Amino acid sequence: MPIVNRFADLLPEITAWRRDIHSQPELLFDVHRTAGLVAGKLREFGVDEVVEGIGKTGVVGLIKGKNSETQQVIGLRADMDALPILEATGLPHASLTDGKMHACGHDGHTAMLLGAAKYLCETRNFSGDVAVIFQPAEEGGGGGREMVNDGMMERFGIDQVFGMHNMPGVPVGKFTIRSGPFMAATDLFMIEISGVGGHAAMPHNCVDPTIAAAQITLALQTLVSRNVDPLENAVVSVTSFHTDSSAFNVIPQQVHLKGTVRTLSPDIRDQIEKRMAEVVEHTALAMGTTAVFDYQRNYPVTVNAAEQTRQAANIARSVVGEHQVDDDALPLMGGEDFSFMLNARPGAFIFLGNGDTANLHHPEYDFNDEAIPYGCSYWVQLVEQLMPASAPS
Repeated sequence: MPIVNRFADLLPEITAWRRDIHSQPELLFDVHRTAGLVAGKLREFGVDEVVEGIGKTGVVGLIKGKNSETQQVIGLRADMDALPILEATGLPHASLTDGKMHACGHDGHTAMLLGAAKYLCETRNFSGDVAVIFQPAEEGGGGGREMVNDGMMERFGIDQVFGMHNMPGVPVGKFTIRSGPFMAATDLFMIEISGVGGHAAMPHNCVDPTIAAAQITLALQTLVSRNVDPLENAVVSVTSFHTDSSAFNVIPQQVHLKGTVRTLSPDIRDQIEKRMAEVVEHTALAMGTTAVFDYQRNYPVTVNAAEQTRQAANIARSVVGEHQVDDDALPLMGGEDFSFMLNARPGAFIFLGNGDTANLHHPEYDFNDEAIPYGCSYWVQLVEQLMPASAPS
C-alpha cells in the first residue's frame, strides 16, 4: 500500500501541530508544554490510556486494536526535546525563545506520531495494542534510559519497539536502515592536567601543563590509527582545550581537556577506554605533570534486530516503493538514546529523508513538512502489517 490517503487530508493539521511545537522549544526533561500538548491530543483522539510522567516527563498512550486479546504490543517512539541553539531560519514559525530551537526535527517526529495516533484511533484496523511513546531528553539527557528504568516496557507490555528520525540530504520519500549496529555509542571524557605555573619568560622554573596537554591530545589520535583494527569504526575527538589563565605571559597551573569517543563495538569501546587511561597517565608522567582522567559512558550502540529490520524495510517499501528504501545504509557515528529501548526490547530504527535542507543541529535547519505523510504512513503500515486485524487470537 502506498502513502495513506487520509494523511493528505490531515497534513495541514499535523503541520500546524509541528510548527506550534517548533515555535515553543523546550530542552531535555523540561518539556512540560510539549508533553501537555501531546497528552491533550491523545485524549482528544480517544487513546484508551494516556500516562504522563514516565521517565520524568515522558508520555505514553495505549491504543487498543480490534483483537486486543492477542496480547501483542508494539511501541512507536518519538522524541520531544529541542537544542540550546539560536535559531537563524527567519521563518514565521521560528523559535520564540532565544537560544533554544528544534534543530534536530523532534518537532516533526512528535507531530508525525501524533498524526499516526489519530489515524489508528479512527480506524483500529489492527489486532493487539499500540504504545505511542513520546520521550523527553534525547539530546544528551538519556530520556530513553529513564523511561526504560521507569518500567515502561513492563507496564505497557511492549514486545517490540520502533523508532524513526529524519535525515537531511536524503530525498523526501526515501528511507534508510540497516541491521545490526546502526549508530554509535557516545561516551564523554574529561582530563585535568596539573603542573607548576609561573612566568612565561621563565619556563625552566615551571612544569608546563599546556605541553603535556598538547602531547596527550596528539597521543590520543594514535588510539584509532594504531590500536584499533582498521576494519572497525571508532572516533576519538578532543573538542575543548582550556587553561586556568587568560594572560599572554603566564604558564597556567592546569589545563582541562574534554571530548567524545564514538564506537560501534562493545569490545572496541572497552579497548579505547582502557588505552585512553594508560596514555593519559603515562604521557602526563613523562612530562612531569599529573592527570585526572574521567571517562563517562553515555548512550550505548544503537543495534537494530535482524527480523525487525527486515520487517521495517519491507513496510517502508510498501509505502514508497522498492527503490526508495536502502536497507544496507552505512552506520553513523552519531548517537541515539533509542539504543536504551532497543537494549530492552527487539526493534529497529529507521531514517526518513528530509530533503535538501540544512543539516541536523544547524541554526538554519527546519523539519521538512513534505515528509509528514511518508512518516505517518510508515507508522500506521507498521502497525497494520505486523498486527493485522484478521490475525488469530
